[in-house]
Amino acid sequence: MFGKEKEKIPTYFHGASKYVLDDELKKIVNISIALEMPLLLKGEPGTGKTMLAHAIAEALNMPLIILNVKSSMKLIDALYQYDTLTRLNDARFGDSKRDVSNIEEYIRMGKIGQAFVSPIKVVLLIDEIDKADTDFQDDMLDILDQMQFDIIEIDKTIKAKHRPIVIITSNAKKDLSDPFLGRCNFHHIAFPDYEMMKKIVSVHFPDINRELMENAIKTFYRLREIKGVEKKPATRELINWIRALRADPDFQVKDLIKGEVPYLGVLFKKSNDYNLARSVIGRMRI
Repeated sequence: MFGKEKEKIPTYFHGASKYVLDDELKKIVNISIALEMPLLLKGEPGTGKTMLAHAIAEALNMPLIILNVKSSMKLIDALYQYDTLTRLNDARFGDSKRDVSNIEEYIRMGKIGQAFVSPIKVVLLIDEIDKADTDFQDDMLDILDQMQFDIIEIDKTIKAKHRPIVIITSNAKKDLSDPFLGRCNFHHIAFPDYEMMKKIVSVHFPDINRELMENAIKTFYRLREIKGVEKKPATRELINWIRALRADPDFQVKDLIKGEVPYLGVLFKKSNDYNLARSVIGRMRI
C-alpha cells in the first residue's frame, strides 16, 4: 500500500456564525490552509470575498490583518516603513525618548510585516490585488513564498514566526500575471442564487417572516436585472434593505407584492443607477 494511500488533509474551516458557504468553497479553503498556499478569490463585488477572511479568522480564533491594496502602493509599504521625518525631527529638537542613532527605533511594520512578526498565526487578507501593478503582485508572492524580507536600512532579515493563512481578493478589473496565478489556489465565488440567498438572509435574520423574506429576495433579483445599472445591488445592500424594511413600522409586505420598492437608496448608491431604477420601477411586475 506504500505510495498508494490517499493523503489525509485536515479540515479546519467549517463556516462562521454569519457566513454561509457551499461545499466547494469550504474544500478549497481547507486545501489552501493544509498546503499553506495563498487562496485567490474572484467574483463581483458583494459575493463575500472579503468577508470570507473575516469568517476564517472568527472560526479559527485568529487575528485578522488586512492589507488594502492601492494603485499607488509600493511593495515596501506593505512590508515596512522607515520614518525618516520623525527621526530627523527628533535629532533636530532633541526632545524624544528614542535613541536617534538607532534606526530600528524608527522602523514600523506594514501589514505583511505585522503578519510575519506576530507571535501567533494570523489570517492575512490582501484585498483587491488587481489594483496593484504586475511587479507588486509577483514580488509580493516571492516574499510570501520565502516567508522573509530584508530591511535594508538596518541590514536585518525579518523571518515569519508563523506562516499566515493568506486570502487574496480580486474584482477582476485587470488580468493577473501567469506566474502570480500559478502560485495560488483559485476559486471564483459566483453571486448567490435564490436558494443560497435565502440561507444567507436566514442567518442574518433568524426570526424573519417567510413572506417578507421571499418577496424581498424576489424584488432584489428583479432589480439586479435592470439593464444599464453600473453597480448592481449586492448581498450587503439586500441585508441592509431588509433591515430598513423591518425597522419601518408602516411597511407591509403587500407593498412589495404591488411592485413598490421603499428605501431604493439603500439598494442603489450611484445617482444614475438610482434614477434609472426609479424610472422603471413602476413598470416592473414583481
